[in-house]
Amino acid sequence: MVMRWCATTFATLALVACNASAPSDAIAQRPAAGAEALSPAGLPLVPLTINSAGKRHAFTVEVARTAQEQAQGLMFRTELAPDAGMIFPFPTVKPASFWMKNTVISLDIIFVRADGSIESIAANTVPYSLDAVSSNEPVAAVLELAAGRAAELGIKPGDTVKWQTER
Repeated sequence: MVMRWCATTFATLALVACNASAPSDAIAQRPAAGAEALSPAGLPLVPLTINSAGKRHAFTVEVARTAQEQAQGLMFRTELAPDAGMIFPFPTVKPASFWMKNTVISLDIIFVRADGSIESIAANTVPYSLDAVSSNEPVAAVLELAAGRAAELGIKPGDTVKWQTER
């Protein structure tokens, strides 16, 4: 009886482990008709554009809405597609400060004012660093992209960011 219980428990655990979805998966879950698209981490996916020097750069970003989602951010991710990212919208405009604790990949951290303009960019942040990466003034959101994307696309302070908000 104990042997049968152990075998059943082991088989169940093996199935659960094989079906677990790692947060670094790059493929989004396909939503049901009328439902919101979700990332493998369970966060909403929305289109986001950055207008810079007459060019429009399109991304699909995860939205970290809650304090818990924002605290987790892109920690433990091992990759981030060039057209992907994460937006951290705040309920009120405030000074923002981030760190890279448990963040495996380097990021460009873009601070966004309430009018959608880019306040500043912390480029190529250092993985695992406990140093604060902060805005210079109160902001309405923070956008994280793969390191080097802002420079590669010519994105700079003053450019504008737009993303789909709550439905």
